Amino acid sequence: MTAPLRAPARRPQVVLFDLFETCLQLEGLRPRFEALGRPGHELELFFARLLHQGMAMTLAGEAPPFAVVAADMLRRTSGRDLTDDQVASVLDGFRELPVHPDVAPALRRLAEAGVPAYGFTHGSAEVAGAALEAGGVRDLLTDVMSCAELRMFKPPARVYHWACERIATPPARTALVAVHSWDVHGAVSAGLIGAFCERLEGRIPDAVAVPHVTGPALDDVVEGLLALPAEPTP
Repeated sequence: MTAPLRAPARRPQVVLFDLFETCLQLEGLRPRFEALGRPGHELELFFARLLHQGMAMTLAGEAPPFAVVAADMLRRTSGRDLTDDQVASVLDGFRELPVHPDVAPALRRLAEAGVPAYGFTHGSAEVAGAALEAGGVRDLLTDVMSCAELRMFKPPARVYHWACERIATPPARTALVAVHSWDVHGAVSAGLIGAFCERLEGRIPDAVAVPHVTGPALDDVVEGLLALPAEPTP
């Protein structure tokens, strides 16, 4: 799918939501690190290494499943001698991650406006879907998609174009909402509408593509997307 270098600022027909950290709170994993006798702050290092490794393997050709990369990076971070049961005791927590409080209002607002919303992750769609279901918001999403089907992690352009093809909308009329500036940068670079939530990073870094919409919480970001003009400004 060919996409323009930058989408015009238009109200999207469809909105994709990143899941881990954008919708689902990784904080739910911290007690599982502590139950292993590990310091809770290893959570952030583990997840950063997980993303780095998955992206690097994507650049090299293809990435293994999210869970395989996660197990490797957990052992690298918290002990190479962790047993399979200990690894599972942490990774099983992805299925039970709590939902951020701004998720439901954002998704309900889109539903009221008649704009479909999709979850979009590089983890397991089934695992993320279970956490969203437990958090009471799965029914507000049309579907949950994972680029694991491509054996890729975000943010190559092909990943975002694949998602657009799956839902039959052009990139320029599809928005990607995330708290990760690199994810929004990838979407904007692929010709999508970029929507950055400042909840995690606090501000958009100078080195990334400027998003079309920015806001402190997901419901603010959604309001910004819905306020974009139906047609591009001349």
